[in-house]
Amino acid sequence: MASLMPDALRRTALFQDRRLLLMLALGFSAGLPLPLAAGQVLRQWFTESGMSLGALGLTALIGLAYANKFLWSPVFDAVRPPFLGRRRGWLVVLQLALMAAIAGIGLTDPTQGAQATVLLAVLVAFLSASQDIVIDAWRIEMLGEDAERQAYGLAAYVWGYRLALLASGAGTLLLVAHIGWSGAYFYAAALMLVGLAATLAGKEAVAPPTMPMGWAARLQMTVVAPFRDFIGRRYWLAILAFIALFKLGEALASIPLTAFYRSEGFTREDLATVGTVFGLAATLLGAVAGSWLVGRIGVGRALVLTGLAQMLSNLMYLALVGGGRDIPMLFAQVGIENFTDGLADAAFLTYLSLLVNRSFSATQYALLSSLAAVPLRSIGASAGQLAAALGWSWFFALTTVAALPAMAIMLFLLRRLPPPAAKDIPA
Repeated sequence: MASLMPDALRRTALFQDRRLLLMLALGFSAGLPLPLAAGQVLRQWFTESGMSLGALGLTALIGLAYANKFLWSPVFDAVRPPFLGRRRGWLVVLQLALMAAIAGIGLTDPTQGAQATVLLAVLVAFLSASQDIVIDAWRIEMLGEDAERQAYGLAAYVWGYRLALLASGAGTLLLVAHIGWSGAYFYAAALMLVGLAATLAGKEAVAPPTMPMGWAARLQMTVVAPFRDFIGRRYWLAILAFIALFKLGEALASIPLTAFYRSEGFTREDLATVGTVFGLAATLLGAVAGSWLVGRIGVGRALVLTGLAQMLSNLMYLALVGGGRDIPMLFAQVGIENFTDGLADAAFLTYLSLLVNRSFSATQYALLSSLAAVPLRSIGASAGQLAAALGWSWFFALTTVAALPAMAIMLFLLRRLPPPAAKDIPA
């Protein structure tokens, strides 16, 4: 019993760390724009506006910024705003711009032509991806190299992220009937004040010391060096392939999901309450359980268990096919799917954070997280056509099988490059 006390005291100290509250608020700010520009809310608006299933699948391309954010991420390492520091200064600029752009979407009307709506959604996605770059860099620098602290910090971040999906996803959809799409988007824009307040209240992390240098040397340090550092590692191509493929099955399944639910007879209110509210609770429980699992058995073993659970959870979609508006089965599918997603995210994002060289935190994490978004923002664009061609049953079976390549690469990497356990990394 006495041997358990150090671990218990350590976890108590972790939960009392005020940085977790900051991660909660920053996670909220990061998750807020996604449903509005490249997710459920915008797709629901387009679906109700009469957009075809094939065209709906192509809306995945709106979020291409999430998959390519590494291209401009060096800017956030190299350029320091004249106020509030390198991370906080950029965040204030991006969060104010996001508020304006989200409100701008609310001023458009896709029933009269979706071009303006799409263009503003692309802008929101770009600003949101940029915000992600800065938040991730700040988080990694703030929480240090302790794997367990990173895991719990990520759990707080995921809680905030998912709460934002509830507020801007279900909240926006439920408000549409009362204040219209424009009013609902204005409400969502105002929610960005949570992230802005957190940014102003936070403290700039201590960055690695740098020497004064000219623009050529700075370009070398912020653009070339981060990539050279990464490709100098063993099995770097396998690492990148694993990261790019880990969420492939989830990405394929998520794009036509609104159309699938609608075809089974589920209403907007069903999706807001069961799909989002109950789904949020399941994801938050999964994130906490995943963080506990990382601290208990290490990142490597947690990746194997949670990756397998994430893959098999896609089979739950098959239980809904052809069943009509079966609310109990919807609860079961959403609960299992979201819980396993939370589990897998905790282990996967901790793994990504441990791969990052703290000297290039913004650029390298942006590269890795961009790769994780590639399936959703590229291959995912064909999900609508695949669903239409294969039918829902074969389509969801395909999304399950699509996870197998990542599982194989993961086992290869964990045998040759096992990540350090939490207890082996100094606090």
